[in-house]
Formats: sequence, structure tokens, C-alpha cells
Amino acid sequence: MPEQHASPRPPRPLRILRATAAAQTAVLLAQAVAAGLLLASVPVGRTVHSGMAGAVLLAVVLHLLTAAAAWRGGAVAGNTVLHGLPMLLLTFVQAALGFAHVRELHVPLGVLMFGASVMTLMRVRTRPRPRPRPETQAQAQAQAQAQNEGATA
Repeated sequence: MPEQHASPRPPRPLRILRATAAAQTAVLLAQAVAAGLLLASVPVGRTVHSGMAGAVLLAVVLHLLTAAAAWRGGAVAGNTVLHGLPMLLLTFVQAALGFAHVRELHVPLGVLMFGASVMTLMRVRTRPRPRPRPETQAQAQAQAQAQNEGATA
């Protein structure tokens, strides 16, 4: 008989949120590599870096949407969504600085975004499920009491 694990498999919205956080971090890392190509004057560097900007925006928006869906489903706390909003704002600021060719701010902000994405990934990988909402707790207690009464009868 297979051995049961101590912790059950995380709910699907949380697994999807973890995947989008990993994808966001991977895209930001690829963007940093593309920036290195650009700064090293590799001919294709500018094209790759510009193209990756769209992928970064897509990854950030996708992560924010999955965070909202996971929060609505009760898989994560609401502050997970609030942590995604600054990343979206930073993405737009980063794009504006890149178009304006302000490397002095564009490069450090990219490093900050990658670090924030790694922190987000670690946060969603290690955070336990939030406590149930009060109305859900009352329902859970009523169900537990009904099960206990059924077991003693």
C-alpha cells in the first residue's frame, strides 16, 4: 500500500500561481541575459531585449491575474495580489526608462525587479494556506460537529 504524505497536494490555483511566479522569474532572468547582449554590442541584442520586454509584461500580468484568482479561491492571502501590483507598475516604469535610454536607472531597476520576482517566488513556494474566512470557519465547525454526532450514533 502506498505511503501517505504528511501534507496533501496544494490546491490547483496555488500550483498555477507558483508556476506563473517561476515563469515570471525565468523571463526576467532571460531579459537580463538579453540586456547583457545589448550592452556587449552583440548585433541581435537590441532586438532580443526589445522582444523580451513584451514577454516580461505578459508574465507580470499573468502572474497578477493568477494571484487574484488564487486569492478569490481562498488559496492565498490577499496581500499576494498587493505584492504583484508594484511589479506591474515597475514594468511600465522600466519600459519607459528603456525607451528613453536612461541606462543609469533602467539597469538597477531591472536588477530590483529580478530580486523582487525571486522573493515573490520564494513567498508563494513557502507560504502556508491562509486561515479560512469566518463564515467558512463556522461552516467547517458545523460540518465537524455533524460528523462527530454521526460517528457517535
